Order: sequence, then structure tokens, then C-alpha cells
Amino acid sequence: MSNNETEGQIKIGITCGDVNGVGLEVIMKTFLDARMHQICTPIIYASNKLVSHQRKLLNLVDFQYQTIKSSSEAILRKTNVVNCWEEDVVVDFGKPSEISGQFAFRSLEAAIKDLKDGHIDALVTAPINKNTIQSKDFNFAGHTEYFAHQYGVKEPLMFLVSDRLKVALVVGHVPIKDVSNHLSVDKIVSKLKTMTQSLKRDFGVRKPRIAVLGLNPHAGDNGLIGKEEQEIIQPAIKKCFDEGMFVYGPYAADGFFGSSAYDQFDAVLAMYHDQGLAPFKALSFSSGVNFTAGLPIVRTSPDHGTAYDIAGKGTANEGSIRDAIYLAIDILRKREEFDRITANPLAFSKQSRERE
Repeated sequence: MSNNETEGQIKIGITCGDVNGVGLEVIMKTFLDARMHQICTPIIYASNKLVSHQRKLLNLVDFQYQTIKSSSEAILRKTNVVNCWEEDVVVDFGKPSEISGQFAFRSLEAAIKDLKDGHIDALVTAPINKNTIQSKDFNFAGHTEYFAHQYGVKEPLMFLVSDRLKVALVVGHVPIKDVSNHLSVDKIVSKLKTMTQSLKRDFGVRKPRIAVLGLNPHAGDNGLIGKEEQEIIQPAIKKCFDEGMFVYGPYAADGFFGSSAYDQFDAVLAMYHDQGLAPFKALSFSSGVNFTAGLPIVRTSPDHGTAYDIAGKGTANEGSIRDAIYLAIDILRKREEFDRITANPLAFSKQSRERE
């Protein structure tokens, strides 16, 4: 965060996402609540014309904002819109198009430049269409892979977070038929190390307990229904446990979630996308947040997509993107505290004794 950080001065960049989806709607609804400006200064990457047009179409006339040419002009405790383009954008709610994908990328490109230059403290990304955004500049399966490339991170961690549950994935946007080929002892160990460090630094968990799911039904049933548990997952768990991490499993996914066993752990590592996200969204759909762990910066997003089926109807729920903003701010603060303690543990120990 900035050196002169105070309440309301945390600058949160927000991309507009696919302009034919619900991104701008949920962003505008979030900042209709003036109390949001007490905790951050939002900077939306879009254009004045687009925001004004959607505000009118969605009847969100009470949404107020300032148009700025660059993030350096941001007005504290106000909603700011950076003009990333001057062209008119034809909005066709609910319909994916190459044009809507192009503008989603232009928003993302401008935001990540400001993030790298230190002009914003964290980034919240509104949903994109992973197909229409593809181009020579964006040839990735999704946001997670794009950010990993931008920051040279080999193994980013897709981390789904809510008050009730935290779930991370070993394999993200990969076809089911290819999941097994993407699993290895080293990859699972790497994910568990990233997960453990994130729980400590980003969430303030001193001694994280992590549950690891199996890949196959009944976690392989001792090799009867697949060998991945015995040959890959169990050795990875043992290696991490031997290195002092509190990791347990592999657990059969159905029984693990059905019995609420996740309540006994700080987080869960799932093997593939739907194994982790299906139960997560069933339990935390309106409040879940997607956080990319393992990056040097803070990036969050709502855990829903473009929601074309309700785009333009004014019925989209802003809860998830609001929680994504809250989480980004909380992680910034947790990181600052963790880094301060790590840099000077003796001073922190003395302060703790004095408070007692």
C-alpha cells in the first residue's frame, strides 16, 4: 500500500469486464452505498460514455462518479472513471461479441499497467468472456493465467474464499479428460506451499490446516478406482507434512463436503475446477470471492461470470464484487502487518507483551 495510507485512501482499481454482461451494473450498485468510500477510493477502468450509457439503461441515476484522464488524478473518497477509450461502445446486453471482448481487454490492460506502476494498491476484475477476449495479446484460459504470465509466476493459485470456506485448485481451466495428466507430486507440493504461505500472509492464519481431496471416487479406494492417490497425491502430502506443513488427506470429495468436514480445516485443496468450485458455489454463491494467490500483487474478483441471462435487467446481485473489494482491502492490510512482523519479530513480541 501507499506510504501515506489512511482510511479511504486505499486505491482499488476495478475493470469493467465484458460490457454486455453484468460487470458495470454490479460495480455501480456497490458504490451507490456512500459508506464504501470510507474504506477505499475506487478507480473504474472504462469510459465516461459507457458508464453514463449503462447508468441510464439500468436506471441507476443516483450513481455518481468523476471522469479522469489517468489514475493520478483520482479524487479520494469518490468513484473515479478512467477514460480508457473515446469511442462509442454499442452495448448489446446478454450477447457475447468480439467487440465486447476487445473493450474488456482494453480495460484490463490499462488497469494492470497502473497496478505495475504502483498507481493503484489492488485490482478487482469484473467478469470477462474467456472466448471473446482472446487475441494476440490475450491468449490465456482466463484472468488467473494472464496475471501469472504478467508477473512471471509459474504456479499461481486460484483461491475461492468466503467466510464459510476456502478452496484452492491444483488444476484450473483444463478439460476433465486432461486433469490427470496435469497432476504431479511437484505440482501439488508447490500448490500446498503457496496455499500455506497465503493463509499465513494474506489471511493471518498462524498454523494453517489444509485438507487435500483425492482425484477419483472414494479417493481411489486403495487403488481400485485409480492410482493417482497412491502414486501422486499421498506422496505430495507426506512430503509437505515432513517439511512441517499441516496437510491431511486425501479425502473423498463427496463425503468430505457432505459431512461438513471442511469446518475442521482452514482451507481445502481440490484437484480440479468443478471438484472444488461446485461445492464452494453451492455453499457460498452470493458471497464468494476469487483470489489469485502466489502473486506479488493483490487481485480479486467475484466468483460469478458475465451472467448474460440477466444482463441489462437490473437484477444482478452486487454482493460478490462488494466482497471482492472488502477482501482485497483486508489482504492488503494483512500483508502489511505480516511483513512488519516478519521484518522485526522482536519488536512485535515486545509490543504484544506490553499490551498484555
